Amino acid sequence: MSPPGSEAPTVRLGGPARRRAGWFPRLVVGALVFAVLIVGGTAFRVWQVARVDDRRAVDAVVVLGAAQYDGEPSSIFSWRLRHAQVLYEEGVAPLIVTTGGSAEGDEFTEAEAGRAYLIDRGVPASAIVAVGEGSDTLGSLEAVADRAEVDGWSTALVVSDPWHSLRARTMARDAGLDAWSSPTRSGPAVQTRETQFRYILRETAALLFYRLTHASVDTGSDSGLG
Repeated sequence: MSPPGSEAPTVRLGGPARRRAGWFPRLVVGALVFAVLIVGGTAFRVWQVARVDDRRAVDAVVVLGAAQYDGEPSSIFSWRLRHAQVLYEEGVAPLIVTTGGSAEGDEFTEAEAGRAYLIDRGVPASAIVAVGEGSDTLGSLEAVADRAEVDGWSTALVVSDPWHSLRARTMARDAGLDAWSSPTRSGPAVQTRETQFRYILRETAALLFYRLTHASVDTGSDSGLG
């Protein structure tokens, strides 16, 4: 029994440890919300830039390479090349730059196959430069930037598939080019909503990886999405 006028001390269970434990779920939720915002915002920008054709007068139209088979561009690549030809014929640029290296065992680079394809379609050979270095988008654009510095030009309109445009434009600018994008609106990459959704997810992940590492998500040409 306590003496008169005294009170039993209050016993607090948990104390600081309990308060610290309460912060952990909030931290986890906050991190998840932040991640969702980053991923969602990036996916929105991939979709947004894919819808914009930023064509303007530039020094060169740069066509990103894709698969070629014994010198014949794949369907994805040929649609990009046709779009570049339209831009050239509209007077957007006096020069088309084809890009892309070769896989082991290939006789032709993607850049060479693209150049031959455009010449067959009536584009003057003097208006086409093939830059056949690079096994992925980043390597190809860095090689183009090096060639641009040597040849004395700096502005470019990058042609690729819609969903690839934001990452390609970002890489081109990081390589030192004043770059914009003019995506093709035809071809396998835009045929179905399922395909479009898959490409948007892939490009969102690839762009986030690039922003974190300044490296391509993979090596080797993969329809120009490396």
